[in-house]
Amino acid sequence: MNDDYRVVLVGNVIVDLVIEVPDLPERGGDVIGTRTELYAGGGFNTLTAARRLGAEAVYAGLHGTGPYGELVRSSLTAEGVGLVLPARSDGDTGFCVALVDEGGERTFVTSFGVDARMTADETATIAASVRSRDLVQVSGYSLVMQVNGPLLSRMVARLAEDVRVCLDPAPLVADIPAEVLNPVLARADWLSCNAREARLMTGVAEPREAAQVLRGRMRSGAGIVVRADKDGCWLSAPDSPDIVHVPGFPVDAVDSNGAGDAHVGAFLALLGRGASAYEAARGANAAAALAVTRRGPATGPTSGELAALLGAETSSALGLS
Repeated sequence: MNDDYRVVLVGNVIVDLVIEVPDLPERGGDVIGTRTELYAGGGFNTLTAARRLGAEAVYAGLHGTGPYGELVRSSLTAEGVGLVLPARSDGDTGFCVALVDEGGERTFVTSFGVDARMTADETATIAASVRSRDLVQVSGYSLVMQVNGPLLSRMVARLAEDVRVCLDPAPLVADIPAEVLNPVLARADWLSCNAREARLMTGVAEPREAAQVLRGRMRSGAGIVVRADKDGCWLSAPDSPDIVHVPGFPVDAVDSNGAGDAHVGAFLALLGRGASAYEAARGANAAAALAVTRRGPATGPTSGELAALLGAETSSALGLS
């Protein structure tokens, strides 16, 4: 098992205001929320999922001064996640309103704060902090920002080859300018997206076919994961010409908020441990399945919980038990 790696998030940790509703309101309508919570969210979910599986995790993003920034920093500290940048004094961290319906599906509205106003000096500090063998997670939420996107795109494109880059394009991928997205795709070692995002990027609805199209947009040897919720994911591994289905784990979902982040965080943590792409994808499917059985965004499992679902043989191979 490898232990000389870190999962480094180049993205946003913001605050999630999570409101459970019976159904989404019609346009101009209103519904009464049944439960409300305030959490650190966004990239926090990915970092937490990786950290709980034993990876060293680092937040290489912006955070502000104010109640939301304080919540973000205290939450990161509680999970043992390191920080690269100091707090910004010119504003607070942004937030996201997440509406979760009775079926566990979620709808988001995001309002960014200082996290959308990166400087060239901050970008240089982030680049200098990245080490050999790090797994750098890049979020489409950062790339879509008018200021941050071009800075981070150029930075990622210049990262050393011994740094593994994973791009999660996020729900706003269709709004990322091509001149920002394409250099990151060209540098990425892994692309992890859900089926909707894959469709937006390719125009192809079927996940396996979308993965095939995406493979043509990335450099030789890059891998692709197209997440398909309860159906698991589709995997294009770097060492295989085939696109294979990795089955999911049937569970009773109560809250899907953060499931994709849990999948990405677990996938990177397991890759860092030395797992094969298929083993890491199967473990990530299990992590996402466990995450949706719990309320809240940062619900990735511990190593012991993941081992219990995967079984002794797989867990032993992954170094989980």
